[in-house]
Amino acid sequence: MAETMASSAPAAKQDLDSQQRQSVVIVFSGDSGDGMQLTGDQFTNTSAVLGNDVSTFPDIPAEIRAPAGTIPGLSGYQVNFSSSELYTAGDSPQVLVAMNPAALKANLPDLDPGGTIIVNTDPFTRNGLRKAGYEANPLEDGSLDGYDLHQVPLTTLTRNALEEVEGMSNQAKDKCKNAFALGLVFWMFDRPIDYTLKFFASKFASKPEVVESTTKALKAGYYYGETAETFQTRINVPSREVVEPGVYKRITGNEAVVLGMVTAAQKADKPLFYGSYPITPASTILEGLSALKHFDVRTFQAEDEIAAMGSVIGAAFAGALAATASSGPGIALKSEAINLAVVMELPLVVVNVQRGGPSTGLPTKTEQADLLEVLFGRNGESPVPVIAPATPVECFEMMVEAFRIAIRYMTPVFLLSDGYVANNSEPWKIPDPESIAPIDAVFRTDPDGYQPYMRDPETLARPWVVPGTPGLEHRIGGLGKQDVTGNVSYAPEDHEHIVRTRAAKVAGIASHIPELEISGPDQGDLLVLGWGGTYGAIRAAVEEVQAEGLEVARGHLRYLNPFPRNLGNVLGRYKQVLVPELNLGQLSFLLQGHFPVRVVNLNKVQGRPFQIREVADKIREVLG
Repeated sequence: MAETMASSAPAAKQDLDSQQRQSVVIVFSGDSGDGMQLTGDQFTNTSAVLGNDVSTFPDIPAEIRAPAGTIPGLSGYQVNFSSSELYTAGDSPQVLVAMNPAALKANLPDLDPGGTIIVNTDPFTRNGLRKAGYEANPLEDGSLDGYDLHQVPLTTLTRNALEEVEGMSNQAKDKCKNAFALGLVFWMFDRPIDYTLKFFASKFASKPEVVESTTKALKAGYYYGETAETFQTRINVPSREVVEPGVYKRITGNEAVVLGMVTAAQKADKPLFYGSYPITPASTILEGLSALKHFDVRTFQAEDEIAAMGSVIGAAFAGALAATASSGPGIALKSEAINLAVVMELPLVVVNVQRGGPSTGLPTKTEQADLLEVLFGRNGESPVPVIAPATPVECFEMMVEAFRIAIRYMTPVFLLSDGYVANNSEPWKIPDPESIAPIDAVFRTDPDGYQPYMRDPETLARPWVVPGTPGLEHRIGGLGKQDVTGNVSYAPEDHEHIVRTRAAKVAGIASHIPELEISGPDQGDLLVLGWGGTYGAIRAAVEEVQAEGLEVARGHLRYLNPFPRNLGNVLGRYKQVLVPELNLGQLSFLLQGHFPVRVVNLNKVQGRPFQIREVADKIREVLG
C-alpha cells in the first residue's frame, strides 16, 4: 500500500474521546442522484491508501428514475475497512449515513444494535416522511433511542458553506451535500481529506466551479465534525501490520474480467473481439473494454443478444480471441447460437454475470440461479465447460483460464460470475506480466491430410483454421456431423459418435484442472462446500466456528463442469456436506446426482449475499 500523506485538515480537539477498532462497516445511502457511489468510493480509496484492507458492495437501484425520496430510488454503498484481512463487505453496518427518510427506513433493520446514525434532517418533512412510508417522524417518536443518533441538517449546512460561490443555485449546491457528509465521516474516522481533494481537482479539472464547490463542502463537513459538540468520539482503524509488498489496485469483478480478457489476448498474441448487448450487471465490461482499443481490442455493441452472439462466433471463426457477456435473460437468448458454437467447436468465452430472476427479475441484485441454465439450458446434448471465480480478484486469473481452456480444447467456455462478485471491490496485487504463461493459440496451416474435425489425441480438439488459408478450405455449420470429415450426416452411428466425442472432450478437461483443496480436517462430520461469490461468507463463517472448537472443513469449487477429478473422493470423507447457495439448491442437486453424499442445503434468494452469521449459525445447527 502507498504511504500516508500528511493531512491538510486541522488536528482534533484534545478533549475528545478516541476509540480504536479492528474493523468498521459503513453504509452510505440516499437518492440515486445523491452521489452515494462516489462518496463510498472515495472513503474506500482513502482507507486503502492508509493501509486498511477494504471490501465494498454497492447497492444500485433497479428502477429507472424512481421517485426521489422513495425506497425504490435508493442508492447505497457499503464499505468494510479493517486492520486485518477481509473476506466480505461485512454482515451488518455499525454506521449508517442516511441522506433522507427512505434511507433511514430501508437500512435501519440491518444496522447493529446501538449503531451510529448520521441523518440529514432537512428532508424529514411531512412529504418526505410520506414518500418513505413513515406515519410519524422517527427522529421525534423515540424509536431511535437505542442508537447513537446524530441529527445533522446536511442540506442547509452545505448551502451555507457555499454561500460565497457566485452563480450557484440551491439545486446545484444540494448536489454537494454528499461531499459535506464525506468530510464529516472522514473526521469521525480520522481519515485525511487530501486524497479526495486531489481527486476532485483531477476529475472536475474542466469545471473549476465544481472543484471549488466540492472542495469547500468537503472541508466544511470535516470542520463541522471537529467543532460540533454532538461528535465527541473519533474512531481509528489502524492499518494492517503485514501487507505483501507490491503494487496494488482496488478492483471490481467486472474490471478484473476486462483486464483478464485483454491479458489473455496479449498472451495468445491475437486480437480481442468483444461483442455484446448492454445488460445489467454486465454492461461495465463493454464500457471497460471500449476504452482499451490501443491493446488491439475491438468492441461491438449489437442490436440484440442474438446478434451479439453471432458476431462472437464469426470473430472466433476468423481467428480472434472472442468473448461476450450477459446475465441470465441474455444467456437465454444466446442459447441457440451458443449451441452453434458447440457444434462448430470454436474457442470463445461467454461471461454470465448472474442476477436475480427469472425474467427481468431483480436486475441490480445478486443471485446464483443460472448454474443449471448454463449447463443444460440448450437443446440436445450440449456439454460446455463452466468455471466460476470466487472473488473479484479471481475474475482476472479465471478469465485468462477460460480462454486457455477454450483454445486448448476448441470449445465455448462459460465463466459464471454474479452481481456480488462483479460489483464488489477489493485490493488486487497487480501480477508481473511475465509470470503469466503464454496461451498457445496456433492456427493450422499445413494442408497435408487436413480434415475439419480431425482431433488431437490428447485433448480431442479439432484444428483451428483461419478462413482463406490455402489448401484448408472446409465446411462447418449447425447440422449433424460426421466426425473427422465434418460432412453433414444423418447416420445414427455418426451422430452418437460425435455427440459422445464432444462430451468426452469436456470431461477430459478434468485431467488438466487443479484438484479441489480443503481447508480444515481432511475427514470428519462436516464439509462446507460453496461456489462463486459465497466464498467470503463461507470462509469467514468456517474460521469463526473453528475458533470455537468445532471440527469443520471447507472447500470451494471454481470448476463446475467438469468437476475436479478428486471431488467424489473428498465428499466421501465427510458424513455431511453443507452447501450454501443463492438459489434453491442447484449445486446440491448436481452433487446428489453424481455422488452418494448426504447434502444439507442452505439457500437464500433475496437478491442479497449471505451474511457470515447466517452460514455460521447453520454450521452450529448441523453440528448440534
